[in-house]
Amino acid sequence: MDLHAIASDELRVEIGSVGAELRSLRLAGGSELLWQGGQAWGRRAPILFPIIGRMPGDELEHDGRRYPIGQHGVVRDRRFELLGISAAEARFALESDQETLRHFPFPFRLEVGYSVEGTRLTVEQTVTNTADSPFSASLGGHPGFAWPLSPGIPREEHSIVFARPEPEPIRRLADGLLLPGPQPSPVEGDTLRLRDELFAADAIVFDEPRSRSVRYSAPGAPAITVDFPDFPQLGIWSRAPGEFVCIEPWFGTTAPQGFEGDYAAKPGQFRLEPTASRSFRYGIGIEAPK
Repeated sequence: MDLHAIASDELRVEIGSVGAELRSLRLAGGSELLWQGGQAWGRRAPILFPIIGRMPGDELEHDGRRYPIGQHGVVRDRRFELLGISAAEARFALESDQETLRHFPFPFRLEVGYSVEGTRLTVEQTVTNTADSPFSASLGGHPGFAWPLSPGIPREEHSIVFARPEPEPIRRLADGLLLPGPQPSPVEGDTLRLRDELFAADAIVFDEPRSRSVRYSAPGAPAITVDFPDFPQLGIWSRAPGEFVCIEPWFGTTAPQGFEGDYAAKPGQFRLEPTASRSFRYGIGIEAPK
């Protein structure tokens, strides 16, 4: 895999050409903060497009025709073109082709930019409709962070603190699809105390979160703040025995159980007219341990 490094004096980042995927995240002189893959989950921070999660039967229907589409869409295993790179910025692009059109029957262009300033990484994703008709889509990030954040810190001392209290019910999944009934929120006020049992029923889905940022930390460890102003949903996920937790900004969610009909009717998507573009940003800020 081609790796491309960008950095500031405080933060070093590596991105792979395959999937334009974030591959490494380190404070200067610090340990790796991004999960590096393993038996529980082999990825690090894939980009999810044009679906998040799954479609029923792993098929997408459009104009009466069915197209096979796997979990999280069509871009995470494709090689992106490197458009340009400097000391602190890198930009990548993927154009739809015959392979993507087998699964998602709409031409598109996806550009992904990474920029580092101080201890903050900004990720910008821009979707352009290059078709002659509108289409709908979802888009998401899936960065997996080390849990524990530093060797020797007990996993149960880690928590995710939301910018605002989150008392509203959450959603859960079965076989990768969204269950119809809401579930009580495991967030205590503004704090989600991490433990493996939280993820026995797959991801925790916040489909209407009040917060636009969260802070992941533990005493004596670096702290990671993820802000997601352009993403209305948030997923939090882990899978034992992996030592990671994913904090996932989403526009859209996996398909609801029982969803049928044309893909355009899937709830929670954004719509693009021909030649239109839409950009989405999220940020990852790192604080050194105190």
